[in-house]
Amino acid sequence: MAGTGALDGKVVIVTGAGRGIGREIALTAAAEGAKVVVNDLGGAADGSGASAAPAEEVAEEIRAKGGKAVANFDSVGEPASANAIVKTAVDAFGGLDAVINNAGILRDAIFHKMSVADFELVIKVHLMGTFYVSHAAARIFREQASGAFVHFTSTSGLIGNYGQANYAAAKLGIVGLSKSIALDMARFNVRSNCVSPFAWSRLIGTIPTETEAEKARVARMQAMGPEKIAPLSAFLASDRAKDVTGQIFAVRMNEIFLMGQSRPIRSIHRDGGWTCDSLASHGMPALKSSFYPLDRSADIFSWDPV
Repeated sequence: MAGTGALDGKVVIVTGAGRGIGREIALTAAAEGAKVVVNDLGGAADGSGASAAPAEEVAEEIRAKGGKAVANFDSVGEPASANAIVKTAVDAFGGLDAVINNAGILRDAIFHKMSVADFELVIKVHLMGTFYVSHAAARIFREQASGAFVHFTSTSGLIGNYGQANYAAAKLGIVGLSKSIALDMARFNVRSNCVSPFAWSRLIGTIPTETEAEKARVARMQAMGPEKIAPLSAFLASDRAKDVTGQIFAVRMNEIFLMGQSRPIRSIHRDGGWTCDSLASHGMPALKSSFYPLDRSADIFSWDPV
């Protein structure tokens, strides 16, 4: 398989690797020399059902091109099955060097109509799944004093989108989790970063297209292939990114953005403290010019992808 050898000899787990972005990452990691655990439960976009076919097909595609891969069909959404994903890497290839947490589902609904079950399941797959797999791998990384995590976030959490309270909460939670991993495990030479992808996938295919603006947005997304996300993901998993940790990147076609992290942007002070009246008359008016509007991802990334 053609590549630059960035991951030669490395063992890499890619979750949700049976389709879309995960598939492209698995193929790219293999092309860069990695031994890949292709994990995918094989369910539908909403998390229902299961099939071994997607993961096995990708693993077979890698092997047919001369790479090394093994398929795994465990869910990321339970501690025991997440441990089994990590065990698959150790059993098949004798170790583990990087985890790329890409698995996810969507169950969109406007907030007041969102069911508790749909909120909890999306949190469980995205946020808890990222924690479960990372936690299982962390013990190995600590012992060998090396390792890399690449977690997938979204502008739904970083900026905002309609009808995705569950997804946004999970994806922004992953940002906090990644930063905590980076801080806690830096002493063991372990890195942790986030990637926010812009690419057409079966999950993005659930975006509504009722208005002309929504149709135009989806058309832009359809032009962005998942293969554009893979190089950065493989790089962050490699030793070439040894000085990169605790960061959030967004990828849109040929553009890579370093995303901001929460920091103070303005302050107010009142000797003796604040009251509701003084906040209304002075505090909030002083801050208001720096308020963030209710932007969505499409409002911030409004130009055509390059």
